[in-house]
Amino acid sequence: MDELAFTKGHGTENDFVVVADPDGALDLDDDLVARLCDRRAGIGGDGLIRVVRSDACRDAAAGAAHEDGARWFMDYRNADGSAAEMCGNGVRVFVAYLLREGLVGAAELTPQAPLAVGSRGGVKRVHRRPGPDGTPHLAVDMGPWRLTGGEQGARDGHDALVHVGGLDVARPGLSLDLGNPHTVVVLNDAAQLEAVELHRAPVVEPAPPHGTNVELVVMEESDGDVGRLRMRVHERGVGETRSCGTGACAAALAARTWAGAGAPDRWLVDSPGGQVEVRVLPGDRVELAGPAVLVADGVAHLSPS
Repeated sequence: MDELAFTKGHGTENDFVVVADPDGALDLDDDLVARLCDRRAGIGGDGLIRVVRSDACRDAAAGAAHEDGARWFMDYRNADGSAAEMCGNGVRVFVAYLLREGLVGAAELTPQAPLAVGSRGGVKRVHRRPGPDGTPHLAVDMGPWRLTGGEQGARDGHDALVHVGGLDVARPGLSLDLGNPHTVVVLNDAAQLEAVELHRAPVVEPAPPHGTNVELVVMEESDGDVGRLRMRVHERGVGETRSCGTGACAAALAARTWAGAGAPDRWLVDSPGGQVEVRVLPGDRVELAGPAVLVADGVAHLSPS
């Protein structure tokens, strides 16, 4: 393979290289994915999304997704080439690509008939609706979530210690599972959030077996029944990103846990790349909504590394 067609897209500046492979014919090994995502020697992106039919993908999760009604599977890879379970911003970009290419129709994206999308984190269902600013957003039912530390973690408000560059002492963190792992740390104010150093991965104790994304958050004054957060994030296998969809969900769910009874079910989460909306749904599920933008198409020339 000497050339590879691609699309570049982003969700609140969490950016991705999108590669169409409907028949599952491409062999995208870890090294090639890392080269494509390299911001100096490649196209550049926080990750790579392979668009493949569920019944043509060899990943075991794709077979389960196909049985659950998902015709399309999002094979998401981190910027270092490693496979990841899920990406909340990425699934919106994935669906935006399906729409543009006519692989799905707008009628498949209503609240009454959402589009099923397969991922290693399970099947996600997506519909379109206006965002808080009136622009079209894609809303994703991210499925079930849980506190990794269970009821004890909820009572204590933390289950880990997190060492973050720029902070003088380790801070307590609350661990959550949204199909991928997260650890959320609350900070005092926006100045402290700005000062943290995320060019190195925070050290989490005890160390999660498969690593973790780490969200640093500041809780802001709520607007009526809507909570507000400001966030920065270090994604495992990537580094600091401009935003993180599952991270925004984790941050809102952690804040809601800390706030206790009467906390809002709807949250607006601001990151350096923009704002997303998180809603807590019945049945321990959570929804993420935000924009998705396709910015460029091109052809990568694949010379040996």
